[in-house]
Amino acid sequence: MLFNSEAFLFAFLPFTLVAFFLVSKYLGYSFAKCWLIVASLFFYGFWNPSYLALIVSSVVINFYLSRCILVSSGWIRKLWASIGVVSNLLVLSYFKYMDFIIININDVFGLNFNLMNVVLPLAISFFTFQQISFLLDSFSEKVSEQSFLNYVLYVTFFPQLIAGPIVHHSEMMPQFSQHFRRKVNWKNINIGLLLFSIGLFKKVVLADTFSVWADTGFAQPEALKMISAWQSSLSYTLQLYFDFSGYADMAIGIALMFNIQLPLNFNSPYKSLTIKDFWRRWHMTLSRWLRDYLYIPLGGNRNGRALAIRNVIITFLLGGLWHGAAWTFVVWGGLHGVALAIHRMWESTAIKMPKLFAWVLTFIFINVTWVFFRASDLTDAWLVLKAMFNINQLGSDVEFIRSGLSLSGSLLILPAGIQSIWVSFCIFLGMLIVVKSPNAIEVSKSYEINGENKKRYLGFLTTFLLIVSVLTIFSGQQSSFLYFDF
Repeated sequence: MLFNSEAFLFAFLPFTLVAFFLVSKYLGYSFAKCWLIVASLFFYGFWNPSYLALIVSSVVINFYLSRCILVSSGWIRKLWASIGVVSNLLVLSYFKYMDFIIININDVFGLNFNLMNVVLPLAISFFTFQQISFLLDSFSEKVSEQSFLNYVLYVTFFPQLIAGPIVHHSEMMPQFSQHFRRKVNWKNINIGLLLFSIGLFKKVVLADTFSVWADTGFAQPEALKMISAWQSSLSYTLQLYFDFSGYADMAIGIALMFNIQLPLNFNSPYKSLTIKDFWRRWHMTLSRWLRDYLYIPLGGNRNGRALAIRNVIITFLLGGLWHGAAWTFVVWGGLHGVALAIHRMWESTAIKMPKLFAWVLTFIFINVTWVFFRASDLTDAWLVLKAMFNINQLGSDVEFIRSGLSLSGSLLILPAGIQSIWVSFCIFLGMLIVVKSPNAIEVSKSYEINGENKKRYLGFLTTFLLIVSVLTIFSGQQSSFLYFDF
């Protein structure tokens, strides 16, 4: 079930929200949490009920393993922790990487093993990482929460279940034990609706608009010319941001309606002046997880610059692979690891770049590397990059523009040059939004610190964004969240 589907907007969300507070009021908070777990499992199983057994068994087994770790000591404690982490990684590898492994074995050794064609369960990367962190923190005696009910809700809570944020148990599970959260909080409802409306608008109006040009360009990389290649890559750069940050805004907003605070996952990442700053702003909960449970255990920066650089590159190679079972993701992660290593060395020189130059350099690097993230394979990525920097093919492909405007038929009567200018103008407006506008969290904070006039304005903004988004959804435009694939 998608956040931008009619079923979610007009049935699941309002019914689940109202029922949660009614159950909490008349039956108690524990029953309300049980209701929320049932609703979350329904939300997860709506796509494919057969995978409900996977997530339920994963939750039960991991909670049991954490208990075994907490009551053990010495080598037995290490054994339980190892069993827990390895078993989670094996399950993740089977569903996400088995065909990738078979393809590479066949290519390297000239064999012909049949692919298993395993269907990737929704959210397996997210709930696996959350539970691994819980096991490792149990081993390090950082877990104080003993409630099975709270643990199940921590893993399955539907706003963050499908595409994050990757929530740490210490910032979420204690909230489920605070009984003041069982009552309706109208301020949280209003702010939650504001965040949800901004995220929904980002997704269905902005991301899905740019997806048309991105999909068109990457579907025919061999036909791209210089301008259309840049239009394609920039369209994907904007699509990915509006898609993923829009989902994160909606997740935070929905959770807040239930009086649960999820961590910030995006903080205007395209405003970054360095690649290090970008990773402090983009998918922040994944960056935190990779730092705490991979980079630091590898040694972090404790053993000198050379080993720190090695650890950064290894972390990002594996972080790239986490996103998908393809060499394009490995290359993308490796490039970011190398860029962070170069930035680390640059910092030691104490030389400051002009801010505009630093932003341009950082953004171009991010945009170029997104090509690997989006391309079907390395060959297609190379074709797009080659076109982007081929000055001899300066121009914009007419068929690309016409395909990209197919959802706006009235624009097709314009000359091709005007159509290309329109695409570029839309990209410029998108860039203006991500670079100059406040993000959703910044907008929502103004609700708390300003007077009634500001609150009325934000109420109008919420209503306007919801109406536009719903009308766009009813138009029948195809839509899906990019990060459902990861």
